[in-house]
Amino acid sequence: MTKARRSRWGVHTRTLVPCAIIALIAVGAIFVPVLYGYDPLRVDLADRLKPPGSVLPNGSIAVFGTDQIGSDLFAQMMAGARVSLIIGAATLAIAGVIGVLIGMLAGYYGGWLDTVLMRVADIQLAFPAILLAVLLAAVLGQGVLNVIIVLSISNWVVFARIARSQVLALKDREYVEAARTLGLGNFHIIFRTLLPGSLPPILVVGTVELGHVVLAEAALSFLGVGVPMGTASLGSTIANGVQYLSTAWWISTLPGVLLLLLVLATGVLGDAVRDRLDPRLRSL
Repeated sequence: MTKARRSRWGVHTRTLVPCAIIALIAVGAIFVPVLYGYDPLRVDLADRLKPPGSVLPNGSIAVFGTDQIGSDLFAQMMAGARVSLIIGAATLAIAGVIGVLIGMLAGYYGGWLDTVLMRVADIQLAFPAILLAVLLAAVLGQGVLNVIIVLSISNWVVFARIARSQVLALKDREYVEAARTLGLGNFHIIFRTLLPGSLPPILVVGTVELGHVVLAEAALSFLGVGVPMGTASLGSTIANGVQYLSTAWWISTLPGVLLLLLVLATGVLGDAVRDRLDPRLRSL
């Protein structure tokens, strides 16, 4: 395997580029809605369907154009990215904690507890994730908190299976047996001995899942069961521009490109993190 090319600062390019993209989107999502000075949901029919770079009657420039109700598309995209990143971070935190806890308990204790928990996970995996998310979102209703709950329920299984597999691979190692010999309790062995050794693959999965969660949130909003109508979202912005693709392509295309960049960056970053944390790959 060819080693990843390094920049002048000794940083792997494969890590630097996706980190830069994610950081740029995150900074824009945090500060642009405040500094840009435009309400992302502003309605001004006199400015509707202006192409990117248009000068509006008030003298301002619509960097990415306007949509069918005159809202500034750049402001919408940055506000939507902020919502997507907040939902993604909160979902990973909740699903990660729940999934890792369940997976480690199932792998360490085994027996009926492992059987019950993993059969529940298998049943959930039998349903396509997006269909399960749509069903739960339709039951709970629209709302940022509801989307976080829905996506957390849909994604805990991934973390649980990874954590369980790591515990099964590590719990019979010599240092774990030494901890038992010293009389350390199960709590200490699970969370102080086994968890640190299980973190690398969990971090890789979490990095990749961020893109999946952002994409799932956009899909739910695109279908109208995600964030409420009064909240900017990349998915709802893309949906609003579908019927204008032939006349105002930028309404759906530009948010779609931003979403694509974010998902691709998280995927590449997850692959780079795996290569950095896996000693077998790092030594090649």
